[in-house]
Amino acid sequence: MLRACPVCHSPRLHYAFSIAQYRLMRCSECAFLLLNPQPSDDELRSVYAREAEHPAPEQAAESVALQTAVAEYYLGQCADGSPARGKKLLHLWVRPDRLSEIARARGYDVTSICLSNDVADSSTVCDASALLTSEELAQRLSESGISYDACLVTDALEHVRQPIELLQVVRKALHADGCLMLAIPSLDSWSGRWLKQRWMEFKPEHLTYFKSATLQSALFAAGYQVLRVTEDRRPVTLNHLRRHFDRFEVPLYSTVVRILARLAPARLRRAPRSILTSGLIAIAQPRAHPERRMLSIIVPAYNEAATFRELMDALLLKRVPGLEIEIIIVESASTDGTREIVQSYAHHAGVRLILQDRARGKGNAVRAGLEAATGDFILIQDSDLEYDLDDYDALLEPLMRGTEAFVLGSRHGGSAWKMRKFERQRLLSGWLNFGHWFFTTLINVLFRQKLRDPFTMFKVFRRDCLHGVTFECNRFDFDIELLVKLVRKGYTPLEIPVNYRSRSFKEGKKVSMLRDPFTWIRVLLRLRFTRAGRSRGALRLT
Repeated sequence: MLRACPVCHSPRLHYAFSIAQYRLMRCSECAFLLLNPQPSDDELRSVYAREAEHPAPEQAAESVALQTAVAEYYLGQCADGSPARGKKLLHLWVRPDRLSEIARARGYDVTSICLSNDVADSSTVCDASALLTSEELAQRLSESGISYDACLVTDALEHVRQPIELLQVVRKALHADGCLMLAIPSLDSWSGRWLKQRWMEFKPEHLTYFKSATLQSALFAAGYQVLRVTEDRRPVTLNHLRRHFDRFEVPLYSTVVRILARLAPARLRRAPRSILTSGLIAIAQPRAHPERRMLSIIVPAYNEAATFRELMDALLLKRVPGLEIEIIIVESASTDGTREIVQSYAHHAGVRLILQDRARGKGNAVRAGLEAATGDFILIQDSDLEYDLDDYDALLEPLMRGTEAFVLGSRHGGSAWKMRKFERQRLLSGWLNFGHWFFTTLINVLFRQKLRDPFTMFKVFRRDCLHGVTFECNRFDFDIELLVKLVRKGYTPLEIPVNYRSRSFKEGKKVSMLRDPFTWIRVLLRLRFTRAGRSRGALRLT
């Protein structure tokens, strides 16, 4: 019986519900779901034997055609546009399919390994265990001495007893610029959300259950950077769906599929069609230095001469156990002497300067810093002294443990109201606080969130969260754009209370009371009613 979560190592595993006689446990920290205790080898052999498919002769041709279409689909997901001839591909599987055969026909040099010894083909050596262990896989890959261009793990990771260890073994076998593709059932798929405990993927041979966030955390813990996570829209036939729902009965759905299969012409029942399945596909690459972790602190600076030196001196002294720190200062052609102060820090190790030729807005400065950042984690730090650097440790701790990918430092998440309190400007501070409440409510309604402080400067996240995300906003509307696009990508931020001391307009606050609220409304409506990822100017990750 496992005593800790395989993803985040938390000991807080609690009973969720049961499938058959097996207990499902959920991690209270990262929400990872797993069978605990897991079925024995003998129990797994019995399940695999019972679930084995033996298609009738009239189904064989259709099955081959469908497996071919699925194999072509998966190879297309993993391809990078370069010729496949001679590329070395590792395929890990549990259920027999035609992916390895199709890949060889395309010119790949394929190594095919079954992770379940009980359904292995004649070319696979079986031993006493029902599942190939990570140690056995590592030995087999080490003996081959091959460095792979790509590894495809298709509907197999959920069968593995120690998924993180297997992912680490695969990473060591990949080229530095190699590609990992995972196809796996997802708890946050449409069927997983809708069917809940009646989900057809809940079966004894599935030992672990991921959703998008926990899979990405697992990949990060195993030493990967996630490039893309998408819904699985693999080809499926109506006949295949009928047989699937006959085996795994789901109220209403099984009945509807049977009726459709009975009424549809034979040609339509056999024709593969791409549909939204219960899984997801993740594409990842090995991180260059998985044993080393770095924090990139992005500091936009414009007309902050009064506070910048004090901030930087404190930043240079700041230490976060377990993390190296790089500070990226983006100076935007200040007129009060800030640039000269910024340039005085150019010689400090770990400090990088970006000197813009003119002021384009805080959002534009942060975007420039994001493009230059090389750390595993990103933290945005304003040049004023409204926020407390002592909160770094609390904000970064969930990311370093792997329980979260995106954290917000909430200015009024504790017991005290710590928003704007301007001396001798109570009406103005009250109006700003009302605006904060109004726009927070609007964000929560439009994007189905329960946030208390989406406008906080303290936005902390893994850098791989940004892969494939594009940004357009240049002013303070960038705060909204960054938040919403990460939310739409599937990251739900964790809010952690932080210390905060507001400064007034007389002290240098730069938000425009007339201009900025209209830009916030415009960007919220645009993000709500346009497809994610349609923006221009993709952010490049170095």
